[in-house]
Amino acid sequence: MTLERESVRHTLAIRQLTVSSVTYPAPSIARITVSGDELEGFISSGPADHVKVFFPDPKTGVLTAPAMTAEGLKRPGKGKVISRDYTPLGFRSHDGHHELDIDFVVHGDEGPASAWASKAAAGDAIVVAGPRGSKLLPQGATHVILIADETALPAVSRWIDMLPPSVQITALFDVADDSVESYFSAEHKARMSAEWFYRHDGLGQLDAALRAMGEIGETTFVFMAGEATTLVPLRRYLRRELGLPKHQVAADGYWRRGVTDADHHAPIDPADPED
Repeated sequence: MTLERESVRHTLAIRQLTVSSVTYPAPSIARITVSGDELEGFISSGPADHVKVFFPDPKTGVLTAPAMTAEGLKRPGKGKVISRDYTPLGFRSHDGHHELDIDFVVHGDEGPASAWASKAAAGDAIVVAGPRGSKLLPQGATHVILIADETALPAVSRWIDMLPPSVQITALFDVADDSVESYFSAEHKARMSAEWFYRHDGLGQLDAALRAMGEIGETTFVFMAGEATTLVPLRRYLRRELGLPKHQVAADGYWRRGVTDADHHAPIDPADPED
């Protein structure tokens, strides 16, 4: 059986938005809610969609981003463009008011996104582009295995919300400590069978837990996202040792340790690219 995942394209939109609130679902994760009339018509129909968020230059405070014009996309002529990709967690539209939630892992001022999110306040300006497309749920899946670190928790949340109740969900989490477990609501926790692993306990826990699951059937889909090098042995086990076909495994390196602004579209394992 082939677990088909349809891909759909969306019209590109670049939206000038304003922060309306900031909350913390976990101590290290800031939920930035942005709003604005330009969110009208926002579409995100896949569990692992991403939008591109443009941030002010931390040195000058100037926010530089492309814009959509009647002639098409207009790139900025000057100014430093700073952007990162994020999962659009939740979108709400009611009586002409539109809001979008985006979660940020906050780790000090090490990067422009974290630095901005840690200081974000209502009224701050931000630009959000996309998503340009969506990859829909795998049709025919009866079991979905989700593997994630903090950066991929919004995607996991979307998978849980979008999957039919009949689909079994197993989750393996690689996080800093147990404070991150507060990220999920009681309803989300009840929906999945989850194991939490803490990085201070050492490496290899995800690999051991995945191997302990034994045989993975043809109607099981595996989604994993987070730090790229952590995912490499997991993908090799699934694709090369178990021999699972490409349509059963999605691996996305949202970031790469030691690399600034790593391209998450690039293969997570350059020595063994996707076939």
